[in-house]
Amino acid sequence: MLRTAAIEVIRTLRSRGHQAYLVGGCVRDLLLGREPADYDVATDALPQQVMHIFPETYAVGAQFGVVLVPIDSLTCGDLAEVAKQHPEETPAEAVKNKAVEVATFRNDGIYTDGRHPNQVTYSTDPREDVQRRDFTINGLLMDPLASNRVLDFVGGCGDLERQVVRAIGEPERRFREDKLRMLRAVRFAARFGFTVDSATFAAIKRLAPEIHQVSHERIREELTKMLTEGHAKRAFELLDESGLLHEILPEVEKMKGVAQPPQYHPEGDVFVHTLLLLDQLPPGASRTLAWGMLLHDVGKPPTFRVAPDRIRFDGHVEVGVRMAAAICRRLRMSNEDTEQILALVDNHMRFADVQKMKESTLKRFLRLPRFDEHLTLHHADVMASHGKLDLYDFTRRKLNETPPEEIRPEPLITGRDLIAAGYQPGPLFKEILTAVEDRQLEGGLRTKEDALRFIREEFQR
Repeated sequence: MLRTAAIEVIRTLRSRGHQAYLVGGCVRDLLLGREPADYDVATDALPQQVMHIFPETYAVGAQFGVVLVPIDSLTCGDLAEVAKQHPEETPAEAVKNKAVEVATFRNDGIYTDGRHPNQVTYSTDPREDVQRRDFTINGLLMDPLASNRVLDFVGGCGDLERQVVRAIGEPERRFREDKLRMLRAVRFAARFGFTVDSATFAAIKRLAPEIHQVSHERIREELTKMLTEGHAKRAFELLDESGLLHEILPEVEKMKGVAQPPQYHPEGDVFVHTLLLLDQLPPGASRTLAWGMLLHDVGKPPTFRVAPDRIRFDGHVEVGVRMAAAICRRLRMSNEDTEQILALVDNHMRFADVQKMKESTLKRFLRLPRFDEHLTLHHADVMASHGKLDLYDFTRRKLNETPPEEIRPEPLITGRDLIAAGYQPGPLFKEILTAVEDRQLEGGLRTKEDALRFIREEFQR
């Protein structure tokens, strides 16, 4: 649908006497035989002209010549509502899958904030427009009305064949303009299995300390894409080699060289172990699972010690939860995502005790929110170390064999029942209700009458 809409936009612009082409990532993906996630159009029509030709538009970056043209019956108001629902994203990102982005050919001026040009000059020459873009593989134009003829003014076709990510023009200038491009170079190289051109990579190494000019939110989104596009291990290897990891996630970099007890971790140090977990993340993995895998052992480096019997990491879970919370705050993660990521870090070692847990404890464990992510993290944790899946298999079997109503049963009594039975509200209420639920989960109580009888016997005082 998006491709059809983009071609129709181009056809309409052409009918009004304007130049118009597909541009950027969609052209790259089509040439690689991939289905683009979105379609961008470049044109010599000015933003005001685009908005006149397509009355129902959403000007997400009119100062930079960018206008979104909604597809089908989607109206400008709908687009604004979608953008409002995704405050962590730019309006363009929030509605990209519902509209075609139309950008006027332009020449960017100077960049003083490390992200956006201070001003732009519109152009009628597509050659001039592609020169200001980031990488050659993203600087290609395609004419879908002329048998998909490709216009290549930057050598992008050759770099696609050679599988190279190369900055357009002088690499250092491209990165000084927009520091986020350093992370994008890493992400594209990992996603496509490409190498980074040597001059481009050298410029990233030199400028890595300047990545802090980019907002925490933008850094978080690039890292999340790296983690969830299916090539997380390679992405983090490149982040490490480029020096970017040191700048944006020093806590993860400190995992390097931290030895682990070989009887449990024959694979090597904490960083190697974490990379092996990331290698198991499939494309489309949830962002919370991905970050949980990355940070599950973040508390090991500061708790490392060599005991008489073996290497130990006393309290690494508790320390890891605090460190992960600080990282989530720094990267401006949502409260909902943070809660789940911290839960994954906090509970990843509990699988060691599943076979020894009381029924009530095990059932409370199994009913953790999004327990499937906990189980997936444990499986990856095992496969990245000793490979013994007995605890994983036990947990899956228990989960499959236990009816949901036994894992999360309806309460037999409430606080009102306790008041009716003559108990005064206070701290004892929680103790009583917990004791009743424990006995219920163990199978010892099945009715309200059973529960009240149990309370009279156990809490007479």
